Amino acid sequence: MDLLEAIILGIIQGLTEFLPVSSSGHLELAKAIFGDTSVPQESLTFTVVLHAATALSTIVVFRKEIAEIFRGLFQFKWNEEMQFSVKIILSMIPAVVIGLAFEKELESFFGGKILLVGFMLLVTAVLLLLADKAKNTNKSVSFKNAVIIGISQAIAMLPGISRSGATISTSVLLGVDRTKAARFSFLMVVPLILGKVAKDILSGDINFQSSEIIPLSAGFIAAFISGLIACTWMIALVKRSKLSYFSLYCAIVGLIAIGYSLFF
Repeated sequence: MDLLEAIILGIIQGLTEFLPVSSSGHLELAKAIFGDTSVPQESLTFTVVLHAATALSTIVVFRKEIAEIFRGLFQFKWNEEMQFSVKIILSMIPAVVIGLAFEKELESFFGGKILLVGFMLLVTAVLLLLADKAKNTNKSVSFKNAVIIGISQAIAMLPGISRSGATISTSVLLGVDRTKAARFSFLMVVPLILGKVAKDILSGDINFQSSEIIPLSAGFIAAFISGLIACTWMIALVKRSKLSYFSLYCAIVGLIAIGYSLFF
């Protein structure tokens, strides 16, 4: 992987991790365009680095909220912070269970499945359109909501289903306030990303070589900076009910991906 390709993929990951257009789907499309020839180990290493970068950008954007949560947790009371943390844990369970139980099956959906990505982008487009038309409320995420949102996050493991799009849309359709929905969506994925990064590193499958340091660093920085921008921008867009634009975008890219896979 050369330097320019690493930067482009880093920007794609940073933007699409937060914008509701599916980061995994776009990375699959980008690899198809670039003609990805990297071996699985190199691809896994780069993916881990990019996910670590987007997790860090989330932590930076929500640093005040995260600090408040930790302060509340150390009070060891059934306070708002403790309840929010329990909701985050509940939302993680579906993805953790499915990820561990069907790891090999999920991996089979990646690696050039452009037709699948195209159809899943159309699903994302429909979800975003429905959410954009939903009425805004002042409700917070309930414990029941957290489980349902967690299920949508698990489904979003499929390439082409936007994780942020699925979780935010599900939250809004459940009647959760748009800003609170975006906040919960971005915070709920941080433990999952960090856990996945730690698992991949501890498994011994990740081996950094000196020749990879520059492209990996470039990809990390690109993903981190673009992630900061996208996360902040997305919160404002959700609040102003602008998801229909992303719905149209996903529909167009999905149709192009379907056409490409069928005729090329």
